[in-house]
Amino acid sequence: MSPREFDQLVEECLDIIPPRFRGRLQNLVFLVEPEPRTPGLLGLYEGRPLTERSSGQPYAMPDRITLYQGPHEREARNPAELRRLVEETIWHEVAHYFGLDEREVLRAERQRRNRLRRLREL
Repeated sequence: MSPREFDQLVEECLDIIPPRFRGRLQNLVFLVEPEPRTPGLLGLYEGRPLTERSSGQPYAMPDRITLYQGPHEREARNPAELRRLVEETIWHEVAHYFGLDEREVLRAERQRRNRLRRLREL
């Protein structure tokens, strides 16, 4: 997939963020890079989580969520799985933006997968 096509996929997958959360994303940019500096990463949140900010803090550089194209493409077996991985990575990194640590994010992801599985079974 070309970098432009992957950028477009990421743009489309941003819809995974529910409107009630999307409206609270401030001073945050999403970036795409070919490869991470640390092997094994699909994405990375860099910044100050929302839970650590105050209304009186001075302007700061935007927080960043970076998605890495190479690892996503290597892990996905088909286009549908690539889309699912990108959506999961976006959701995972946005959770860090909202102040969840890695353990809390993984627990929330398990709960989300279980809810989705139950909905599919209905």
